[in-house]
Amino acid sequence: MGIMSKIIGGDQTRTAEDYVELDLDDVAADSAGASMQVHIAEVGGQADAIDIKEAVYDGDIVIADVTRLRTKDSTVEHIVDELRQVAQEVDGDIVRKGDDQMIITPTGIRISREKLGQSF
Repeated sequence: MGIMSKIIGGDQTRTAEDYVELDLDDVAADSAGASMQVHIAEVGGQADAIDIKEAVYDGDIVIADVTRLRTKDSTVEHIVDELRQVAQEVDGDIVRKGDDQMIITPTGIRISREKLGQSF
């Protein structure tokens, strides 16, 4: 029996008694002391960018839905430039994922530009 068979169970059959149901309240209580959070944001205008900037300055990661910003106008460019400046100021990182998401990280967190599973 290989190591993966030992980890994922191989040919063994499982019953409901083999699993433990997790209580979401227990998980939430444990994460209350977390030093960092991941926020989800929708960017539709300048006010949304302010909230994102504050979260990144506070040391949190933001995944922003920029679907409503797909048009090419000065507002879009201004918001993206502001978020890029914030990432630079805190020595974080910023990437655009496809046409609909941006990920902005705080100090000390870099975003890999390669998908997992691809050879380096």
